[in-house]
Amino acid sequence: MKRVRIYIFLVVVIVIGLVAFGLGSRPMVEGADSSAFSAERVVRDIEQISQKHHSVAHPEERQEVRNYLVDRLNSLGADTIKLYEYKSLVGPENKHVVYTFDATNILAEFYPEDKGCDDATTLMFIAHYDSRYSQPMPRQDTVWSYGAADDGYGLGVILESVDQALKYRTDWKQGVKVLFTDAEEVGMMGMKAQWQNNREVFDNVGLIINLEARGPYGPALLFETSPGNARLMELYSSAADYPYTYSLTTVVYGFMPNFTDFTIAKEDIPGLNFSTIADINHYHTDLDNFSNINPRSIQHYGAQITPIVHRYLTEPQYADCESLKSEEDTICFSLPMLGLLNFSKTTYAIINIVTFALFVLLLAVDRLRGRIEFGSVLRSAGCTLAVAVAMLVIGEIVAFAASLIAGAKFNLFGIVQGVAFDNATMIASTVVMTATVVAIYFRQLKRSLLGTQSSIRRSAAESATLRFASDRLYGVLGVMFVLSLVLLLAIGENLMFFIPLFAATLALMLNRLTRLRAWYIVGVALILLHTLSFLYALAMALTIGAFGAVLMLAYLDVRVMLSLSHLYLRK
Repeated sequence: MKRVRIYIFLVVVIVIGLVAFGLGSRPMVEGADSSAFSAERVVRDIEQISQKHHSVAHPEERQEVRNYLVDRLNSLGADTIKLYEYKSLVGPENKHVVYTFDATNILAEFYPEDKGCDDATTLMFIAHYDSRYSQPMPRQDTVWSYGAADDGYGLGVILESVDQALKYRTDWKQGVKVLFTDAEEVGMMGMKAQWQNNREVFDNVGLIINLEARGPYGPALLFETSPGNARLMELYSSAADYPYTYSLTTVVYGFMPNFTDFTIAKEDIPGLNFSTIADINHYHTDLDNFSNINPRSIQHYGAQITPIVHRYLTEPQYADCESLKSEEDTICFSLPMLGLLNFSKTTYAIINIVTFALFVLLLAVDRLRGRIEFGSVLRSAGCTLAVAVAMLVIGEIVAFAASLIAGAKFNLFGIVQGVAFDNATMIASTVVMTATVVAIYFRQLKRSLLGTQSSIRRSAAESATLRFASDRLYGVLGVMFVLSLVLLLAIGENLMFFIPLFAATLALMLNRLTRLRAWYIVGVALILLHTLSFLYALAMALTIGAFGAVLMLAYLDVRVMLSLSHLYLRK
């Protein structure tokens, strides 16, 4: 029987690993002949856009990209195309960038068949067409980006999305505006100029979809929304295919010194901000070129955006510019296979309170029934917290050492670029940590049972094994409980600690009610789905500079899953 459980355990882990890293969690690429959104057609646009550097220091090359985009918008049948020129804008103090430059934004309008854009509420797509100006890289010459991903992805996806939307233009209730901005890389200068000097362009816009790319790989993440996103997230959750988002990223992004064109308008107009987030070493460098683009990542943009656009353009409720504004934000996160889970803050708080209460109840009942030893649980919790802090420190030491070897500038808990082996380092370190934790766990188990078989009956030894696993599980869950509560009260977001706590508490409760061990493997599966997906996003977004936080969270999740797995697999 135990062998069967081992096989089931291995199958579950392997399947979840495959799903978390792409199998079924992102769409397959549609070919150029497909009638649906096609990443292959987007690739054709990117190939033209990214042939040359086209930063603000390259006015002639930028003019070529601008002409190409105008021609493409004309080929789509835009009703109007306007160029907004802003002269002598002041750029950053960089020896490779002219200090003053001209910027030209492109605005295209597509009207519903029965009204003009002045009379209709509109959806506005935004992407920038300038590539990143030069920047020095560790141990190499100054490099320039070709803008293939940043923001070739955004430009190409918008062109393809508009092309798809035009197929059902007879059903449009709302119109479409496309704003391709200039000089975004030098402080959103084009968007700022548009907002300050030609605000009328935004007067009837009810939804903004801004597209960025911080690296060419990985899933397309909805990483930011406008404040008061409850109605926005209702639209996204009900329409988007393969949703990938965490409300936590909007909170974190607000603390980071990063901005996009969407930043200028997000307080006034509801909007969604999408981006790939891997790999940082391809971001703003010469590696952001056509040879490194990823069609599957491009397809993921389309899978999410195309159905949102269809619903917004065809449903009469969105004729009101205010229809997507709300006073409330939601708590949401996506899990591979399970999709997007979206809650009001009140509902999420209630779920937390119920989970906290169930955990305390289970702890009390198991203590009264002798399943756990409270002193052992407290010692386990203290040890877990101490090791978690140690993992935080060790992770940052690893990050510092990697930066030192690569000659990159280390930024404690910040963005570190220029470590070519950063992902391999993070994966290897996490694997070593996991193997070490598992080895120590079973060494402690063996020591606690030393001599048991010869001194007491086998059933007593099995009981001791059960208590060992339960004590360790309650210990780490106690830490998760405290951290979840603190974060919920502090920022209203605690999914990194709460999801493992919820999954394990649910598994324990269902096991107590049904006596079935299978609930333990269900708990492991839920935590693993969350861990692999969320920690990947966290590691890619924060880079190796914040590896300490990633390693600490991975350690806590491993500890929970290890105890649940032991309870499932034990004799």
